[in-house]
Amino acid sequence: MTQFALAACAEMIWRDRSIEWRASRLKEMGFGVGLWNWPDHDLEKLEATGAAFTIMNGYLRGRLTDDDGAAELLKTARQTARIGKRLGVQRLNLHGTGLGAGGLPVQPIEVVTGAMWLKARDTLCRVAEMAEEEGVTFTLENLNLPVDHPGVPFGRAEDTLALVASVNHPRLRLNLDLYHAQIGEGNLIELCRKCLPFIGEIQVADVPGRFEPGTGEVNWKGIASALKAMGYAGAIGMEAFASGDPEFALESFRNAFTV
Repeated sequence: MTQFALAACAEMIWRDRSIEWRASRLKEMGFGVGLWNWPDHDLEKLEATGAAFTIMNGYLRGRLTDDDGAAELLKTARQTARIGKRLGVQRLNLHGTGLGAGGLPVQPIEVVTGAMWLKARDTLCRVAEMAEEEGVTFTLENLNLPVDHPGVPFGRAEDTLALVASVNHPRLRLNLDLYHAQIGEGNLIELCRKCLPFIGEIQVADVPGRFEPGTGEVNWKGIASALKAMGYAGAIGMEAFASGDPEFALESFRNAFTV
């Protein structure tokens, strides 16, 4: 039996409880803990939980596509890297551009030019060099454009894979989000196979609704078995809302990825 390294996004479950309570309960249940933006939280209280923090947003502001945005992203990413080290966060997450209210891009980009691609690759090379200096690992996440994140550049998994593969640095990996990929691209097993050499983490939520595995259309047992056959035994994070009782949702997630 393959036991993936399972984690869950604390921001999305038990939403009436403090973030420290959620982290502690996830630890008790045997899960790692994903976080969003660190300035929202009391770091001392999070440290005191003793939880294993698996992923956190790796920057506060900025974007990959232009000089000013890249400078801001690198500045806030280095600041975040140092907070991440304090908490023992395993991976620090990036997007093509900063996200604002409702997950919408702060600066939407409808057409990604060749010059933007080159600038994004250059920015990610600089991120990887900084990550080497700081001793941390960044991931680049794919996002869906039709439903949740219209106007985000490099949103598709084929785009994030192209960028990460072109940088080809061990401190820069993919956060392959299968919820977003199912909406935007589909063919999830073959996508996992294609991305496999560069995956730092896989994130999951069912479609439609963004609830736990088993509530929608995706065959998660089939994906788990395929990942096992590929030799993947790394991190899988549930970045999903609970459709009902959070503990039932977490156990459904655990069951889906126990193969």
